[in-house]
Amino acid sequence: MPTSHEHRADGHMTPDQFRELGHRLVDWVASYMEQPDRWPVQSAAQPGDVLRQLPDEPPQEPGAPDEWDAIVRDLDDIILPGLTHWQSPGFLGYFPCQASGPAILGELVSAGLNVNGMSWATSPAATELEMRVTDWMAGAIGLPESFMFGRAGFASPGGGCIQGTASEATLIALLAGRSRVLHRPGRTVAPDRLVVYASTQAHSSVLKAAMIAGLARDADDTSRVRFVATDADLAMDPGALADVLTEDLAAGRHPCCVVATVGTTSSGAFDPIAKIAGALEDVGVTDDCWLHVDAAHAGAACICPEHRWILDGVGRADSIVFNPHKALLTNFDCSLLWTRDRASLTRALSVSPEYLRTPANDPGRTIDFRDWQIPLGRRFRALKLWFVMRHYGVEGLRAFVRGQIRMAVLFESLVRADQRFEICAPRHLQLVCFRMTGPPGIDAKLLNARNRELLERVNLTGRVFLSHSTLPSPDGGPERFVLRLAVGSTSCRDEHIRTAWDIVRREADST
Repeated sequence: MPTSHEHRADGHMTPDQFRELGHRLVDWVASYMEQPDRWPVQSAAQPGDVLRQLPDEPPQEPGAPDEWDAIVRDLDDIILPGLTHWQSPGFLGYFPCQASGPAILGELVSAGLNVNGMSWATSPAATELEMRVTDWMAGAIGLPESFMFGRAGFASPGGGCIQGTASEATLIALLAGRSRVLHRPGRTVAPDRLVVYASTQAHSSVLKAAMIAGLARDADDTSRVRFVATDADLAMDPGALADVLTEDLAAGRHPCCVVATVGTTSSGAFDPIAKIAGALEDVGVTDDCWLHVDAAHAGAACICPEHRWILDGVGRADSIVFNPHKALLTNFDCSLLWTRDRASLTRALSVSPEYLRTPANDPGRTIDFRDWQIPLGRRFRALKLWFVMRHYGVEGLRAFVRGQIRMAVLFESLVRADQRFEICAPRHLQLVCFRMTGPPGIDAKLLNARNRELLERVNLTGRVFLSHSTLPSPDGGPERFVLRLAVGSTSCRDEHIRTAWDIVRREADST
């Protein structure tokens, strides 16, 4: 048997070699986790910089014994400088993409086992562990039992699964809504008369999902994807939704899906689920129209009982998604989708060729998660969530979320204490939207340009990364360019928040 230092002509790695190199790369990752701020947060690479450092052709022969020395050097010299470092404590843009030791180890075990959990028969443990951990998390964030498999597992009409992203979950919800309307007994509905609804602040994934599903012709199709007006807090206005639904019904169109956003991307606003469900009831489309709740970022906060009010009325929704990979210490990708009506969901997605049929294909006894998603194959994602929940426990996860929100409160207080700045929307959880103000009467476009310049100057420091959005102006004027600070890195501490604010203030002096 080759020793760890012998080199096989076919390049195949022996267990001893894997063990030796595995230790080396785990140490490399651990070193990165210790100091993720050793590099500028945002890569300074220009288009093509990384490409020019990589050979045009792949290696033709197995690497020499020292090839892994070269691979590690290239990681250090080519890859790391070409990354935006989402794990840096100075990464405060977009929404977070968190990592933790237990989740990384879960990914390692999943990669080593390398099973395909497309059906119960292909790996029963992959399916049933996923059923259990989605039930655990449903209970931890306060979802009703109707969204869980329950102790018996297979008899419940609801349940949860792990998707790659909330965007995939939104597409699945739209497909389920379309299927439910088109298969309603005793009625024929033309597919081109189906309509999707979301607020003007909803994520772009709603429109993209409608395009993929054939519910929208293109990105400009506002007749089949209706964007509903918001209130002063930038949350969907249920009265405006009822008006649009009534208008469409009178015109012979059929509502098939409403997406309520709990934690909008631009400002973190919470659409009122209960009132939206009430609007559907008032208009008389509850039985037809699928109500999906997109809580991709904010849902994690519901592990803390004091924040569960943001999901008031969720028991009247048909599905809900949130991403542990955003704010609950679980590495990307891990997006949890629950439904109370898995029969409608799987009817929209189930295909059963002979080569996939087994004696265990009994929906009363087993779950085949291939029927809950777009692709056939699926990774063993449940392992990393299982590791995270067992390592931290619900109380540990609560403490982490509360700490993240506390840091956002700190930043908000620093902004409010400086008269040169203003808060542009209510702070929601870990997200603060703010901007630099100007003298009375300053032109709105000029003020937007100054804030854009401020953002660029802040990010060019390499010590912090913020993102931006535009929000409606309260006086009906041009939209406001705002800076977004979203606390989320697992390594972020109070001192990093204060440093970020010091950089913003310093760069504002020069803007």
